[in-house]
Amino acid sequence: MNVGDVQKLREATGAGVMECKKALTEAKGDFEKAKEIIHERGLAKVEKRSGRETGAGLVQTYLHNERIGVILDVRAETDFVVRSEPFRELAKELVMQIAAMNPADTEELLAQPYIKDDKRTVDDIIKEVIAKVGENIRVNAFHRLEV
Repeated sequence: MNVGDVQKLREATGAGVMECKKALTEAKGDFEKAKEIIHERGLAKVEKRSGRETGAGLVQTYLHNERIGVILDVRAETDFVVRSEPFRELAKELVMQIAAMNPADTEELLAQPYIKDDKRTVDDIIKEVIAKVGENIRVNAFHRLEV
């Protein structure tokens, strides 16, 4: 294992240096196995955060061809995360998902296949961002209008 491997794993997963180093050591230098280890640990952390209060939020809007409009209320634990790039990117992806797939409610939205990768659900995408930012994220409400 060398510094380049640690840096490459860090770029691929968004995990910290020490976490990448531990995963590579545990995987005996196998890059793909180390990625799996980090992913599994990230999902475990997501489960621990699921009960946390989401008091900070963002309202994201999207207009498609002036015929479909979406307004989304998505929440995190702190304003710091709400202003972060991964959170803002997630909000943009969610409004496009809602515009394209017209879910009836939040529960249906979370269960839908993600429009950019149908092997993953919207809930999977949210959990990946939770693992990156270290805070609970919740879709509070959304409204979709179509003319």
